[in-house]
Amino acid sequence: MDLDSIDKKLLTLLQEDSKKTTKQYALALNLSTTAVYERIRKLEREAVITKYVALVDTKKINRSFTVLCHVKLSQHTKDNILRFERQVQELEEVSECNHVSGDYDYILTIHVSDMVAYREFMINKLTVIDQIGSTQSSFVINPVKKSTAIFI
Repeated sequence: MDLDSIDKKLLTLLQEDSKKTTKQYALALNLSTTAVYERIRKLEREAVITKYVALVDTKKINRSFTVLCHVKLSQHTKDNILRFERQVQELEEVSECNHVSGDYDYILTIHVSDMVAYREFMINKLTVIDQIGSTQSSFVINPVKKSTAIFI
C-alpha cells in the first residue's frame, strides 16, 4: 500500500497517542472528521495498523528485570524450528522472540521481577524445551531508548 503524506502524519499521530478522538486528529491534519475516520479504517483494513495496545510500566507491575536471552537450537530442522517457536509463544515472560542470523538462532526479550525469578524461569520453563542447545543471557542495566513507534 502506498502511503501519502497525510497517511504518514496520521500514523505518526496514532503512534504518539492512539486514544485521541478522530476530531482531534482531524484538527491536527486540517481534515474533516469523516476523512480521518475513513483513512484510519483503510489503514486498519489494509493491515498497516495491526492492533492498538496499552503500554505498561514494567516497574509498576514488578517486571523491570529485563533479559536478552540468545538461544541456539540443537538442530536446525524445520520440525525443531517450528516446535521451538510454538513453545516459546506460550511463555508469558517472553515479550519478544526474533529469529536472527549470526552465532545464535533467536533472541528473546524476557521480563521478570529479579534474578531469582529469571533463574526459576530458565530452570522450569526455558531449558525444558528440547530443541534448545545452548543459551547466553545479557541483563539490561539501563534502557537508553525504548519506543514502539516506527519511523514513517
